[in-house]
Amino acid sequence: MFVKKDFYLVTIIGFLVGALFLMPLANLGFDVNLTLVFASIIGFTVFAPIALGVLGFLSRYFKVLEQFGKFAAVGTLNSLLDIATINFFIFVTDIPKGIYYSLFVVIGFLVAATNSYFWNKIWTFQDKMPVTLKEYLRFAFFTLIGALLNASAASFVVNFLGAPVGFNLNLWANIGALCGIAASLLWNFLSYKNIVFKHSGETQPFDK
Repeated sequence: MFVKKDFYLVTIIGFLVGALFLMPLANLGFDVNLTLVFASIIGFTVFAPIALGVLGFLSRYFKVLEQFGKFAAVGTLNSLLDIATINFFIFVTDIPKGIYYSLFVVIGFLVAATNSYFWNKIWTFQDKMPVTLKEYLRFAFFTLIGALLNASAASFVVNFLGAPVGFNLNLWANIGALCGIAASLLWNFLSYKNIVFKHSGETQPFDK
């Protein structure tokens, strides 16, 4: 069951998500005025603990939802951090496709992955083991695979399929980014849960 600390932390996540959400909106040409700022930040801040509460109730019947609920909250923060980073570079460089776009995707994913490591270790999987270089390298290895899945899917959508005729390129770049995030989401959860943050005494890959 979730405790008060979980709701405090997910409220912080909601606040950060609401703030980060404004970057892609600005890049897509929305008028980011005070009304939109407050609506985004307050909306996500309020929604996050409510969503966690619903998952907490459902976890009585499906235990895995308790852990997955935290992972989903952290994943949402990571996704917005990823997308905000990509949009920041697009906004600054005015380059929404090509090799530089692929580079932006990799940078965004790695920024989000570093954030993911600490949130998932400390909160989602409650790994009590100290941070070690071995564990971080193991995390980096599986995250790199996730990054390749992320960048490949996003680049495939943006650079290979391409935007439909007349479609907003910045919007299509964000659709590509979301496809990349979806491609790596399941991989990350399973590898983090079963390998990276699993310390039950048995020998793990890369520990030999």
